[in-house]
Amino acid sequence: MPDATLLTLQPDAAGLAKAAAILRDGGLVSFPTETVYGLGADARNDRAVAGIYAAKGRPSFNPLIVHLPDLASAEKLCVFNDEAVRLASTFWPGALTLVLPLRADAGISKLVTAGLDTLAIRVPDHAVAQVLLRNFGGPVAAPSANPSGRVSPTTAAHVRDGLGGKINALLDGGSCTVGLESTIVSCVGAPALLRAGGIPAEALEACLGQPLALPSDPDTPVSPGQLASHYAPQGAVRLNVQAAEKDEVLLGFGAVDAALNLSPSGDLTEAAARLFECLHQLDAMGAQRIAVSPIPEHGLGRAINDRLRRAAAPR
Repeated sequence: MPDATLLTLQPDAAGLAKAAAILRDGGLVSFPTETVYGLGADARNDRAVAGIYAAKGRPSFNPLIVHLPDLASAEKLCVFNDEAVRLASTFWPGALTLVLPLRADAGISKLVTAGLDTLAIRVPDHAVAQVLLRNFGGPVAAPSANPSGRVSPTTAAHVRDGLGGKINALLDGGSCTVGLESTIVSCVGAPALLRAGGIPAEALEACLGQPLALPSDPDTPVSPGQLASHYAPQGAVRLNVQAAEKDEVLLGFGAVDAALNLSPSGDLTEAAARLFECLHQLDAMGAQRIAVSPIPEHGLGRAINDRLRRAAAPR
Protein backbone atom coordinates (compact mmCIF):
# COMPACT_ATOMS: atom_id res chain seq x y z
CA MET A 1 0.00 0.00 0.00
CA PRO A 2 1.21 3.56 -0.68
CA ASP A 3 2.53 5.49 2.32
CA ALA A 4 0.12 8.33 3.06
CA THR A 5 2.70 9.89 5.39
CA LEU A 6 5.25 10.49 2.62
CA LEU A 7 6.15 14.20 2.56
CA THR A 8 4.73 15.51 -0.71
CA LEU A 9 6.02 18.91 -1.78
CA GLN A 10 4.45 21.29 -4.27
CA PRO A 11 6.64 22.80 -7.02
CA ASP A 12 6.50 26.30 -5.53
CA ALA A 13 9.27 28.30 -3.88
CA ALA A 14 8.70 26.75 -0.46
CA GLY A 15 8.49 23.19 -1.78
CA LEU A 16 11.59 23.55 -3.94
CA ALA A 17 13.57 25.10 -1.10
CA LYS A 18 12.57 22.25 1.23
CA ALA A 19 13.51 19.64 -1.37
CA ALA A 20 16.96 21.21 -1.84
CA ALA A 21 17.46 21.30 1.94
CA ILE A 22 16.62 17.59 2.23
CA LEU A 23 19.18 16.80 -0.48
CA ARG A 24 21.82 18.87 1.33
CA ASP A 25 21.07 16.92 4.52
CA GLY A 26 21.72 13.61 2.74
CA GLY A 27 18.08 12.69 2.14
CA LEU A 28 16.29 11.16 -0.83
CA VAL A 29 13.92 13.28 -2.91
CA SER A 30 11.91 12.11 -5.91
CA PHE A 31 11.46 14.83 -8.52
CA PRO A 32 10.01 15.10 -12.02
CA THR A 33 11.95 15.35 -15.25
CA GLU A 34 10.65 15.36 -18.81
CA THR A 35 11.50 11.65 -19.11
CA VAL A 36 10.44 9.95 -15.83
CA TYR A 37 10.50 10.77 -12.12
CA GLY A 38 13.98 10.50 -10.63
CA LEU A 39 15.08 9.48 -7.14
CA GLY A 40 17.63 12.10 -6.23
CA ALA A 41 20.50 12.21 -3.74
CA ASP A 42 23.70 14.25 -3.37
CA ALA A 43 26.08 12.52 -5.79
CA ARG A 44 29.06 13.42 -3.56
CA ASN A 45 27.62 11.81 -0.42
CA ASP A 46 28.35 8.08 -0.10
CA ARG A 47 25.69 7.50 2.54
CA ALA A 48 23.03 9.36 0.54
CA VAL A 49 23.84 7.44 -2.65
CA ALA A 50 23.78 4.16 -0.73
CA GLY A 51 20.26 5.14 0.28
CA ILE A 52 19.22 5.16 -3.39
CA TYR A 53 20.43 1.58 -3.85
CA ALA A 54 18.71 0.50 -0.63
CA ALA A 55 15.39 2.17 -1.46
CA LYS A 56 15.28 0.75 -4.99
CA GLY A 57 16.82 -2.65 -4.21
CA ARG A 58 19.20 -1.82 -7.07
CA PRO A 59 22.34 -3.88 -7.89
CA SER A 60 25.42 -1.92 -6.82
CA PHE A 61 27.22 -2.72 -10.09
CA ASN A 62 24.61 -0.70 -12.02
CA PRO A 63 25.82 2.94 -12.36
CA LEU A 64 23.66 6.02 -11.82
CA ILE A 65 23.01 9.12 -13.92
CA VAL A 66 24.04 12.47 -12.46
CA HIS A 67 21.76 15.44 -13.19
CA LEU A 68 23.03 19.02 -13.52
CA PRO A 69 21.47 22.31 -14.64
CA ASP A 70 23.76 23.14 -17.58
CA LEU A 71 26.76 22.20 -19.72
CA ALA A 72 29.14 24.41 -17.75
CA SER A 73 28.39 22.44 -14.58
CA ALA A 74 28.88 19.17 -16.43
CA GLU A 75 32.28 20.23 -17.79
CA LYS A 76 33.52 20.62 -14.20
CA LEU A 77 32.94 16.90 -13.62
CA CYS A 78 33.76 15.28 -16.98
CA VAL A 79 36.14 15.59 -19.91
CA PHE A 80 34.24 16.49 -23.09
CA ASN A 81 35.61 15.72 -26.56
CA ASP A 82 34.37 17.45 -29.72
CA GLU A 83 31.55 14.94 -30.31
CA ALA A 84 30.32 15.28 -26.74
CA VAL A 85 30.28 19.07 -26.96
CA ARG A 86 28.36 18.90 -30.24
CA LEU A 87 25.74 16.54 -28.80
CA ALA A 88 25.38 18.46 -25.53
CA SER A 89 25.12 21.81 -27.29
CA THR A 90 22.40 20.45 -29.58
CA PHE A 91 20.30 18.30 -27.24
CA TRP A 92 20.78 19.74 -23.73
CA PRO A 93 18.66 20.41 -21.87
CA GLY A 94 16.89 17.26 -23.00
CA ALA A 95 16.54 13.50 -22.91
CA LEU A 96 20.18 12.69 -23.67
CA THR A 97 22.69 11.18 -21.23
CA LEU A 98 26.39 11.21 -22.10
CA VAL A 99 28.93 8.79 -20.63
CA LEU A 100 32.26 10.62 -20.34
CA PRO A 101 35.65 10.32 -18.61
CA LEU A 102 35.39 11.47 -14.99
CA ARG A 103 37.73 14.23 -13.84
CA ALA A 104 40.06 13.18 -11.04
CA ASP A 105 38.90 16.03 -8.79
CA ALA A 106 35.16 15.65 -9.50
CA GLY A 107 34.36 14.46 -5.97
CA ILE A 108 31.66 12.03 -7.14
CA SER A 109 30.91 9.04 -4.92
CA LYS A 110 32.30 5.77 -6.29
CA LEU A 111 28.86 4.29 -5.63
CA VAL A 112 27.52 6.53 -8.41
CA THR A 113 30.00 5.25 -10.99
CA ALA A 114 30.00 1.64 -9.69
CA GLY A 115 33.77 2.04 -9.46
CA LEU A 116 34.22 2.98 -13.13
CA ASP A 117 36.34 5.92 -14.33
CA THR A 118 33.42 7.28 -16.36
CA LEU A 119 30.27 9.16 -15.41
CA ALA A 120 26.78 9.20 -16.95
CA ILE A 121 25.53 12.78 -16.94
CA ARG A 122 22.57 14.77 -18.25
CA VAL A 123 20.81 18.16 -18.14
CA PRO A 124 17.04 17.67 -17.78
CA ASP A 125 14.53 19.76 -19.73
CA HIS A 126 11.98 20.29 -16.96
CA ALA A 127 11.34 23.56 -15.16
CA VAL A 128 10.89 21.96 -11.72
CA ALA A 129 14.04 19.85 -12.06
CA GLN A 130 16.01 22.87 -13.25
CA VAL A 131 15.01 25.03 -10.27
CA LEU A 132 15.70 22.18 -7.84
CA LEU A 133 19.17 21.59 -9.30
CA ARG A 134 20.04 25.28 -9.16
CA ASN A 135 18.70 25.60 -5.61
CA PHE A 136 20.73 22.58 -4.52
CA GLY A 137 23.88 23.80 -6.25
CA GLY A 138 25.56 20.45 -6.85
CA PRO A 139 25.39 17.15 -8.74
CA VAL A 140 22.30 15.02 -8.08
CA ALA A 141 22.45 11.28 -8.73
CA ALA A 142 18.98 10.21 -9.84
CA PRO A 143 17.89 6.89 -11.31
CA SER A 144 14.20 6.35 -11.97
CA ALA A 145 12.12 6.46 -8.77
CA ASN A 146 10.82 2.87 -8.78
CA PRO A 147 11.82 -0.46 -7.26
CA SER A 148 14.69 -1.90 -9.30
CA GLY A 149 13.54 -3.80 -12.37
CA ARG A 150 9.96 -2.57 -12.14
CA VAL A 151 8.06 -0.13 -14.36
CA SER A 152 9.43 3.42 -14.36
CA PRO A 153 7.25 6.18 -12.84
CA THR A 154 5.75 8.96 -14.94
CA THR A 155 3.46 10.44 -12.24
CA ALA A 156 3.82 11.26 -8.55
CA ALA A 157 1.28 8.53 -7.77
CA HIS A 158 3.55 5.92 -9.36
CA VAL A 159 6.40 7.02 -7.08
CA ARG A 160 4.18 6.99 -4.01
CA ASP A 161 2.93 3.48 -4.79
CA GLY A 162 6.42 2.08 -5.40
CA LEU A 163 8.69 3.84 -2.90
CA GLY A 164 6.37 5.68 -0.52
CA GLY A 165 7.78 4.26 2.71
CA LYS A 166 11.43 4.33 1.66
CA ILE A 167 12.24 7.94 0.71
CA ASN A 168 12.16 11.32 2.43
CA ALA A 169 10.11 13.45 0.06
CA LEU A 170 8.29 13.59 -3.26
CA LEU A 171 8.22 16.75 -5.34
CA ASP A 172 4.98 16.59 -7.33
CA GLY A 173 5.40 18.14 -10.77
CA GLY A 174 2.55 16.43 -12.62
CA SER A 175 2.94 13.94 -15.47
CA CYS A 176 6.18 13.53 -17.41
CA THR A 177 5.90 14.65 -21.03
CA VAL A 178 8.38 12.33 -22.77
CA GLY A 179 7.61 9.24 -20.69
CA LEU A 180 10.73 7.26 -21.71
CA GLU A 181 14.15 7.43 -20.11
CA SER A 182 16.95 9.32 -21.78
CA THR A 183 18.97 8.03 -24.69
CA ILE A 184 22.47 7.13 -23.47
CA VAL A 185 25.54 7.67 -25.65
CA SER A 186 29.13 6.92 -24.67
CA CYS A 187 31.62 9.49 -25.90
CA VAL A 188 34.61 7.56 -24.60
CA GLY A 189 36.19 6.83 -27.97
CA ALA A 190 33.86 6.61 -30.96
CA PRO A 191 30.30 7.66 -29.98
CA ALA A 192 28.33 4.51 -29.10
CA LEU A 193 24.63 3.99 -28.39
CA LEU A 194 24.28 2.37 -24.96
CA ARG A 195 20.50 2.76 -24.55
CA ALA A 196 17.79 3.91 -26.92
CA GLY A 197 15.56 6.53 -25.34
CA GLY A 198 13.69 9.81 -25.60
CA ILE A 199 15.83 11.21 -28.43
CA PRO A 200 15.87 9.00 -31.55
CA ALA A 201 19.28 7.64 -32.54
CA GLU A 202 18.69 8.97 -36.05
CA ALA A 203 18.68 12.56 -34.72
CA LEU A 204 21.93 11.99 -32.86
CA GLU A 205 23.59 10.46 -35.91
CA ALA A 206 22.45 13.41 -38.05
CA CYS A 207 24.03 15.79 -35.53
CA LEU A 208 27.32 13.85 -35.50
CA GLY A 209 27.39 13.16 -39.23
CA GLN A 210 28.24 9.50 -38.53
CA PRO A 211 26.54 6.33 -37.30
CA LEU A 212 26.62 5.46 -33.62
CA ALA A 213 28.70 2.42 -32.73
CA LEU A 214 27.45 -0.40 -30.49
CA PRO A 215 29.00 -0.93 -27.03
CA SER A 216 32.16 -3.06 -27.10
CA ASP A 217 31.09 -5.19 -24.10
CA PRO A 218 27.28 -5.24 -23.90
CA ASP A 219 27.29 -7.70 -20.97
CA THR A 220 29.01 -5.25 -18.60
CA PRO A 221 26.85 -2.29 -17.53
CA VAL A 222 28.68 1.02 -18.08
CA SER A 223 25.51 3.07 -17.78
CA PRO A 224 21.99 2.68 -16.37
CA GLY A 225 19.37 0.71 -18.27
CA GLN A 226 21.64 -2.04 -19.62
CA LEU A 227 20.42 -4.92 -17.45
CA ALA A 228 18.64 -7.59 -19.48
CA SER A 229 15.54 -7.76 -17.28
CA HIS A 230 14.19 -4.31 -16.49
CA TYR A 231 11.06 -2.14 -16.71
CA ALA A 232 8.97 -5.23 -15.96
CA PRO A 233 5.27 -5.36 -15.02
CA GLN A 234 4.02 -8.16 -12.75
CA GLY A 235 2.69 -10.28 -15.62
CA ALA A 236 4.63 -12.22 -18.26
CA VAL A 237 5.06 -10.30 -21.51
CA ARG A 238 4.87 -11.66 -25.09
CA LEU A 239 5.91 -9.34 -27.92
CA ASN A 240 5.03 -8.78 -31.61
CA VAL A 241 1.63 -10.37 -31.21
CA GLN A 242 -0.92 -10.14 -34.04
CA ALA A 243 -3.70 -11.85 -32.04
CA ALA A 244 -3.81 -12.29 -28.27
CA GLU A 245 -4.60 -15.67 -26.73
CA LYS A 246 -7.68 -16.10 -24.54
CA ASP A 247 -5.89 -15.60 -21.24
CA GLU A 248 -3.76 -12.66 -22.42
CA VAL A 249 -4.45 -8.93 -22.04
CA LEU A 250 -3.52 -7.10 -25.24
CA LEU A 251 -1.47 -3.92 -25.11
CA GLY A 252 -2.16 -2.57 -28.56
CA PHE A 253 -0.57 -0.18 -31.02
CA GLY A 254 -2.45 1.19 -34.00
CA ALA A 255 -5.93 0.21 -35.15
CA VAL A 256 -6.43 -2.93 -33.07
CA ASP A 257 -9.07 -3.99 -30.55
CA ALA A 258 -7.13 -3.98 -27.28
CA ALA A 259 -7.75 -3.61 -23.55
CA LEU A 260 -5.17 -0.81 -23.56
CA ASN A 261 -3.68 0.95 -26.58
CA LEU A 262 -0.40 2.85 -26.64
CA SER A 263 -1.62 4.88 -29.62
CA PRO A 264 -4.71 3.98 -31.66
CA SER A 265 -3.45 6.26 -34.43
CA GLY A 266 -0.01 4.62 -34.53
CA ASP A 267 1.82 7.72 -33.25
CA LEU A 268 5.19 6.72 -31.76
CA THR A 269 5.52 9.90 -29.70
CA GLU A 270 2.15 9.23 -28.05
CA ALA A 271 3.10 5.59 -27.54
CA ALA A 272 6.37 6.52 -25.85
CA ALA A 273 4.64 8.92 -23.50
CA ARG A 274 2.01 6.30 -22.57
CA LEU A 275 4.19 3.18 -22.31
CA PHE A 276 4.95 3.15 -18.59
CA GLU A 277 1.49 4.42 -17.64
CA CYS A 278 -0.04 1.50 -19.57
CA LEU A 279 2.30 -0.98 -17.86
CA HIS A 280 1.26 0.43 -14.48
CA GLN A 281 -2.39 0.05 -15.53
CA LEU A 282 -1.78 -3.59 -16.48
CA ASP A 283 -0.40 -4.19 -12.98
CA ALA A 284 -3.47 -2.51 -11.48
CA MET A 285 -5.68 -4.80 -13.59
CA GLY A 286 -3.84 -7.84 -12.25
CA ALA A 287 -2.82 -8.95 -15.76
CA GLN A 288 -0.87 -12.21 -15.50
CA ARG A 289 -0.15 -12.62 -19.21
CA ILE A 290 0.38 -9.60 -21.47
CA ALA A 291 0.50 -9.61 -25.26
CA VAL A 292 1.92 -6.59 -27.10
CA SER A 293 1.21 -5.52 -30.67
CA PRO A 294 4.18 -5.06 -33.03
CA ILE A 295 5.90 -1.66 -32.72
CA PRO A 296 7.87 -0.24 -35.69
CA GLU A 297 11.64 -0.43 -35.11
CA HIS A 298 12.51 3.17 -36.03
CA GLY A 299 12.57 6.56 -34.32
CA LEU A 300 11.09 6.36 -30.82
CA GLY A 301 9.88 2.86 -31.67
CA ARG A 302 13.44 1.68 -31.15
CA ALA A 303 13.37 2.88 -27.53
CA ILE A 304 9.86 1.51 -26.93
CA ASN A 305 10.92 -1.90 -28.22
CA ASP A 306 14.05 -1.81 -26.08
CA ARG A 307 11.94 -1.32 -22.93
CA LEU A 308 9.46 -3.99 -24.00
CA ARG A 309 12.19 -6.55 -24.71
CA ARG A 310 13.65 -5.95 -21.25
CA ALA A 311 10.16 -6.20 -19.72
CA ALA A 312 9.72 -9.56 -21.46
CA ALA A 313 13.15 -10.95 -20.50
CA PRO A 314 13.41 -13.93 -18.10
CA ARG A 315 13.45 -12.82 -14.45
